[in-house]
Amino acid sequence: MDFNQINFIFETLRLTPPSNLTLLDAQTFLLKHYPPTPPDMDILILNVDSAEMAGQVKFVLLAAYAGSHKVSAVGKAGVTETSLAEFGGEALSYPVSLFIPSLGEGTSFESFAEIVAHLRAPNGCPWDKEQTHQTLRKHLLEETYETLAAMDANDVDSMREEFGDLLLQIVLNSTIAYQDNEFKFTDVTKHIYDKIVRRHPHVFGDVKLDGVDGVLQNWEKLKEKERSKKKEGGGILDGVPAALPALSQAQEYQDRAARVGFDWPEIDDVLDKVREEIEEVKTAENSEQVKAELGDLFFVLVNLARWRGVDAEAALREANQKFGKRFAHIEKSAKGLGRNLSDMTLAEMDSFWNEAKSFGL
Repeated sequence: MDFNQINFIFETLRLTPPSNLTLLDAQTFLLKHYPPTPPDMDILILNVDSAEMAGQVKFVLLAAYAGSHKVSAVGKAGVTETSLAEFGGEALSYPVSLFIPSLGEGTSFESFAEIVAHLRAPNGCPWDKEQTHQTLRKHLLEETYETLAAMDANDVDSMREEFGDLLLQIVLNSTIAYQDNEFKFTDVTKHIYDKIVRRHPHVFGDVKLDGVDGVLQNWEKLKEKERSKKKEGGGILDGVPAALPALSQAQEYQDRAARVGFDWPEIDDVLDKVREEIEEVKTAENSEQVKAELGDLFFVLVNLARWRGVDAEAALREANQKFGKRFAHIEKSAKGLGRNLSDMTLAEMDSFWNEAKSFGL
């Protein structure tokens, strides 16, 4: 299509052709699952020639645009103004061209990367310019835990905010790496892109696998090959971060071992091991033995969680939160009676504890 035809479309829309415009053919969307262009630019999609094609284009666009986003379809019948959610169907006279206005400043990854790079520029923020990978480590850890807390609470608004805060840490560290001549963010994305393709041959290749178990077993085989290329003698447990919380680390160790067959054949064997470890805790003769036996008990309890499909770290975190809410109820109740907790009997506190449970806390 030449510029005269594009100008004709915008004349029909009664719009001035934007200075930044992405021009795409509808065929581009056939095998896509996410829009192939930044949403902070206007888009003109040509040759939407059927209701089926319109449905596919809409499906892809909805991954980035709200269903209420206003769009314009231009065809022989003129202009049809509609929302993205309502675009398409048999009512349109095909073929049409679809114009999607920009979502505005700050909605693309490129604009986000620019604003983070600006923070590190000579005219940027003094604090950001002083940061290094090591000084940002604690912030990455904090943001990770805040993100997990939002996920644990299933708080959608908080998740949206915390995912952004976490993304900032990734992009800021990548910007520092570029300025220190270490790597570029494109190296980061290319590395994980290639890894995803390589580790999903059942999706992006011709490999046939049997369900989730088959996927995980093949995943471990692929990772084992990768480890052998990286360094001599790389083991299955290599790469599990030493800084992981202990329960998460234990579960990851056990997951990896189980994928190559090092596992009990039945869950009853795990339960028997739990009972055995409890007895060994009971018979431990000194503090060192108690510590060792409790460690073994915790480890096998994590295995039990794995067998039951439970994230051990999340389970304990939820138990902590539950305890906190119930104990707060005891404190509140005691205060309502003008009592100090230290002056209350265990039976009195236990009564309020059971009351908290009856309230669903």
